[in-house]
Amino acid sequence: MQIVGLSFAGTATAAHQQMSAFLSEVFGLSPVRLDGNTAEFFRLADGSYFAVSEPGELGETHRSVGFEVDDLDAAIAELRARGIQTDDEPSGNSELRYAHFVAPDGRLYELIERRA
Repeated sequence: MQIVGLSFAGTATAAHQQMSAFLSEVFGLSPVRLDGNTAEFFRLADGSYFAVSEPGELGETHRSVGFEVDDLDAAIAELRARGIQTDDEPSGNSELRYAHFVAPDGRLYELIERRA
């Protein structure tokens, strides 16, 4: 598995609207629409994303971090071969494919592959 960077961070919060306004008004970020998601995404200059969602939209977590990989299916297979729990099937939106996994710290993380 080759990790090529961190490409995603997200927060699930009841203060969804306030957080989105903060990112727009204070940080100067503009929301972008990614088909297949209800979260509000903000693209950063390096191509990574920060997402703001309602509680529960990121699964059983309030924060999420996504490790970008060059081959999502191979990365999932490698994690499973090592006994690490992953989503049954990858999910995706118009720009990314991703799968969640539970790391040894018991927290939920993501593997992400950019669509060509």
